[in-house]
Amino acid sequence: MLLVPFHTGLAQTTQPEGPVYIVQQGDSLWDIAARFRVSMQDLASANGISDPSQLTVNQRLIIPGLQGIQGVLTTLPVAFGDTLLSLSRRYQIPVETLVQLNHITTPSDLYAGSTLVITEEAANVSASNRTMLTPGQSLLELAVSKGTNPWAYVLANDLAGTWSAIPGDTLHLPGEASTTQENDEPSALPDAISSIALKPTTLIQGKVTDIQVTGQPGMSLGGSLNNHDLHFFPDEKGVYTSLQGIHAMAEPGLYTMVLTGTLPIEAPYFGAPFSFSQAVLVESGNYPLDPPLTVSSETVDPAVTGPEDAQWSSLASTFTPDKLWNGKFQNPAADPFKECWPSRFGDRRSFNGSAYTYFHSGLDFCGGVGTEIFAPAAGRVIFAGPLTVRGNATMIDHGWGIYTGYMHQSEFRVKVGDIVQAGQVIGLVGGTGRVTGPHLHWEVWAGGVQVNPMDWLKQAFP
Repeated sequence: MLLVPFHTGLAQTTQPEGPVYIVQQGDSLWDIAARFRVSMQDLASANGISDPSQLTVNQRLIIPGLQGIQGVLTTLPVAFGDTLLSLSRRYQIPVETLVQLNHITTPSDLYAGSTLVITEEAANVSASNRTMLTPGQSLLELAVSKGTNPWAYVLANDLAGTWSAIPGDTLHLPGEASTTQENDEPSALPDAISSIALKPTTLIQGKVTDIQVTGQPGMSLGGSLNNHDLHFFPDEKGVYTSLQGIHAMAEPGLYTMVLTGTLPIEAPYFGAPFSFSQAVLVESGNYPLDPPLTVSSETVDPAVTGPEDAQWSSLASTFTPDKLWNGKFQNPAADPFKECWPSRFGDRRSFNGSAYTYFHSGLDFCGGVGTEIFAPAAGRVIFAGPLTVRGNATMIDHGWGIYTGYMHQSEFRVKVGDIVQAGQVIGLVGGTGRVTGPHLHWEVWAGGVQVNPMDWLKQAFP
């Protein structure tokens, strides 16, 4: 067996000009500077560029500030499930070199969806096998189970010795991987998890984050995101899905996402627990300001709105295991009001001269009193009754933590416990509660958070 030491095979082809990037179609000097975390002025100066618009495809640009590093540089996306150490082991490149290449100062610099700078030589190394050292297992036992010897793990993972591997650590061995190698493979997680997808990778205020973990059957998964517990539901193909909303007023920036669980009880995993956390980025939804609204003072009194808000949100906080909807949601409004929206989700609001500290939690449809309201998908009615702010309101549970709400109705056509189908009439439009005129206010909840209903009309989740 040929054992390649961790620090060997990493030397780059000697190039006197230092680390370079080869310009690709569509690149701009600003994009390249941002990608390699250098200033555009330093990049232009290092390459004698006086006119940034004169870049040409295949032009070789020196990347400044990387003394001692040689070769052609490239960039790859950082997946959820990557750490500095695991990326070092995956690409067989020293941690110190990754720190220098990426100007890393804190672990959050490698947030999910960020860019990893490495050399093309490192990017093209053979795929690696991931294996987690389980509690009570020695490195020797692990090596024997994989048909190798413990020093292969020592050398490939830059360990001090066979005694220094710790339970829960994910180790890599260069060579052909057991599954197809993808850039989004979670290099810091055990091989029972083959991929983790965040859709979208950058989280957005008021949007659903579709988290899909693909792995071995028999795992249990949980975690948290933005102060909400994550609930995962498996399918027959080994895909575990959690649909978690991001609050429309969440402050843009980095948040910590935590993934926890236990591996299958069968060998070689033996039900071992694991836990992983990584920063994810939340961006603004760029919601506009609605014109100031004048409403009954009772409907904005915290003594009234507080208990009602708590009651309404508690209805949408349970996660039932059966997924009752299929595909895109149908429009809950009747013709000709299906595309008549006097106010959209997320719009910032001011009531009775207040600051814009409120947001519109749903999508408003036009409609006169008595206009029919339709269920957008199959589900079970869990609430149908009068409320002060929401007026006559209905809530439907569609499973997996997905709920829809219907407010300001003049009449109910369903009751608690009813099973409804897509397209079924569930009520009639009215002007009850906090309104300035008759309309349907429609909400969608995901993971205990109101999200943009328009998204559910345009695409299927998950």
